Amino acid sequence: MAPPSGAKPSRGLIALAVLIVGLSVWAFFPGNNNSIRLGLDLQGGTQVILIPRPVTEGASITDEQLAQTVSILRQRVDGLGVSEAEVTTQGSGSGAAIVVSVPGSNQDRVVDLVQRTALLDFRPVYALLSPVSATATPSESASASASPSAASPSASASPSASASPSASASPSATPSPSASASASPDASASTDVTQIVQSNENDVAFQEAVGALDCTDPKVYAGGSPDDPTKWLGTCDATGSTKYILEPAFIKGTNVTGATAALPQNGVGWVVSLQFDNEGAKALADASTKLSALPDCGAGASPCNAFAIVLDGVVTSAPRFNEPILGGQAQIEGNFKAAEANDLANILKYGALPVTLEAADITTVSPTVGNDQLRAGIIAGLLGLALVGVYLLIYYRALGLVAVLSLILAGGIVYATFVILSKTIGLTLTLAGVAGAIVAIGITADSFIVYFERIRDEIREGRSLRQACDSGWIRARRTLLAADFVSLLAALVLYFLSVGSVRGFAFVLGLTTVIDVLVAFWFSHPVVVLLGRTSFMQRGSRWTGLDPDRVGGASLAGAIVEKSRRRGAKEVAS
Repeated sequence: MAPPSGAKPSRGLIALAVLIVGLSVWAFFPGNNNSIRLGLDLQGGTQVILIPRPVTEGASITDEQLAQTVSILRQRVDGLGVSEAEVTTQGSGSGAAIVVSVPGSNQDRVVDLVQRTALLDFRPVYALLSPVSATATPSESASASASPSAASPSASASPSASASPSASASPSATPSPSASASASPDASASTDVTQIVQSNENDVAFQEAVGALDCTDPKVYAGGSPDDPTKWLGTCDATGSTKYILEPAFIKGTNVTGATAALPQNGVGWVVSLQFDNEGAKALADASTKLSALPDCGAGASPCNAFAIVLDGVVTSAPRFNEPILGGQAQIEGNFKAAEANDLANILKYGALPVTLEAADITTVSPTVGNDQLRAGIIAGLLGLALVGVYLLIYYRALGLVAVLSLILAGGIVYATFVILSKTIGLTLTLAGVAGAIVAIGITADSFIVYFERIRDEIREGRSLRQACDSGWIRARRTLLAADFVSLLAALVLYFLSVGSVRGFAFVLGLTTVIDVLVAFWFSHPVVVLLGRTSFMQRGSRWTGLDPDRVGGASLAGAIVEKSRRRGAKEVAS
């Protein structure tokens, strides 16, 4: 028994019309941003994939640390002043990766900004040494040490600094007289660290690390314990011209509540102004009071009233306390350029990262290349759509016209959806996403082919065209849903198990698959049903795509078409 021919196609068309109007208003309402956000590969920029490592060796990375890291990095990147920057995580725990995408920004600046841990502390300067390693030849070695009257740890140590042996320092100890010399690092003196740092005579590892430290080697920048503010530190300045021996910190980076870059009134060099919390302000007042009471041993940094501002184990600057600082504010001076000062302020403002970051992959795309790739992707999509449309028109004639209109409609819905998702959830279209949309053209065309062939099968079985449109849909939709479910499942698996651009491909493939089902149910099927009720289609001419040669033989098809005509005439008469 043939299925009833009582379908109401207008319902689906009305529902689709309401959906299209809603999407159009949401996406293209005047005054809104009506463009799609483009990824780095389409508009140019820098993408850095970072692998988080625990600060303490052997520790595990928690999801809370990852969330905090992403939050800090996002604030740092936003401080660059660029739009559409993204910081996302892929995976969780120790196997996670952090992806930072910054359109149109300098690669070196982005990598330096996001990779710096920003472990900040303020330490009294105990001694200055030659930047070369103690193992260097005499002609390469030139060192100096602090004057015993000016570098007494008991006079410059912060009250909060640890004085126990575990801190590798004894505040009451004084340097050996043999260590006395000019405070200038260029003066000739012994580089024997065991003589200079008598307070660390029991810490052999520290003595060896500082002695072997070669500031002229850019790969080596710190000795001692740069991650532990309670221990002594041997390190270098940012230029590699001076080696420092620093006492335990009197202020940690966690005491910084704000940082701003500014140009002094004299207009010479940018500075970074710091604000501290109550604990940091008190420590700053105590340390500055004690250090400012010591004599000035000469120009530049010197182990008298000098203190070092250490960032990630490197001395950023080493100014002197000329007077007590009671207001809880300080400045970092380092001959900064404007960009350098702003970057340092952003890093310090948002605090240190709870993990260290290792750059696993750095990708830079120029705007010219991005525009070329976008143009190529659009051309490929339009060419693929045109070829599929031409094939459907040649093979299915009038039914092919329905398929072409369905493809165009699906493309419009996809575009509007991209605009909406770009504005709401920050969806970014990449070259891989464009590829996913092109692949979806073939998947959508498959849906029409399945339906049209089922209609032909129903006509061969003796049903009229009107009945074939309904019964063919009932059977075709099972195949259509099964095929789209497989595509959607594959997209979900790719999205959740892959990283990088593959996820963009998977997302677009899944989205277009859902839209394919929507268009097939609310447009393609209703329009075919309405078209099948017309006298033009029921005549079975060669332009309908249901002529005898295409349905399956002249005798069989002719009888079927004639039968369909008679039934149509009876229905009209009744």
